Amino acid sequence: MTGLWNTVRLLALILCLAMVIPIASPAVAVQPDEVLDDPVLENRARELSKGLRCVVCQNESIDESNADLARELRLVVRERLVAGDSDEQVLEYLVARYGEFVLLKPRTDGWNLILWLSGPALFLLALGVGVVYVRGRASAAAPAETGLSEDEAARLKEILKDS
Repeated sequence: MTGLWNTVRLLALILCLAMVIPIASPAVAVQPDEVLDDPVLENRARELSKGLRCVVCQNESIDESNADLARELRLVVRERLVAGDSDEQVLEYLVARYGEFVLLKPRTDGWNLILWLSGPALFLLALGVGVVYVRGRASAAAPAETGLSEDEAARLKEILKDS
């Protein structure tokens, strides 16, 4: 009877976990009317869409977002590709229109280079300050010259032992 009860509990646990943990599937918001007839252009559009931020949702790509603006951006990407633009030209067009915020992965040139390098630079600066601080404490902890003669030092040790 206990074996049957354990089996029932195990099945109930598996059922609960199956309901709680959804199976991961990519969220795609592309509507059927947006899909291009040319599969090569459609694949390029999907790859570009994965790297473009929905300016409404902000943490989703336009490929995953159901926002109206994301749909418009997906359509613009497809229009530009059909017009013969390269991937870089499409990105430049969108950046010129919406700013670099539209890119999910910011570029590492210009002013962004300062942002990319400031983190490691501040880490190295903090590491240097920490090393100087620790070395300074180590040298301060070293016994300093007391200016006592040998007899006075021996007498001081004797007093400290007694107390």
